Amino acid sequence: MERSVTLRLAALALICALAACAKSGENTSSSASAAANAAATSAATAVAQNGAAASDGASVFQTNCSSCHQPTGEGIAGTFPPLAGNPVVTGDPKMVIHIVKFGLNGKISVAGHDYNGMMPPWGQQLKNTDIASVITYIRSAWGNKASAVTPADVAAVSK
Repeated sequence: MERSVTLRLAALALICALAACAKSGENTSSSASAAANAAATSAATAVAQNGAAASDGASVFQTNCSSCHQPTGEGIAGTFPPLAGNPVVTGDPKMVIHIVKFGLNGKISVAGHDYNGMMPPWGQQLKNTDIASVITYIRSAWGNKASAVTPADVAAVSK
């Protein structure tokens, strides 16, 4: 079990490092290494807090969310809001479930900064187990400290 988690974290770190290089157009080992370290640290913290669901969620996040919200969860200023330290992410899980499942359009404010974009609805592309895992991950990564979300919690949220 511990070896499986270690292998997943190592794979996630490698994926993050490659994605960081591809996105920035840089091939420097220092920027890739920093991105890999940040992703691995966040994943390890999330797994320690919320177990295998967070580990699975790290993979879902990397595949579907990190290009906008970044591997560090810090988002992109003025374009994509941060997930790290975001009270919507760590607050009532029904709110973040609704956003992931059904998307979000229009102006929002996070940490005193305004964002006016569109988050796609993932409810048609991802299973409830994947949505629960990724939300569990973001609620426990990057210093966030919130409870896990179950597939039943996701299923209970409707439009």
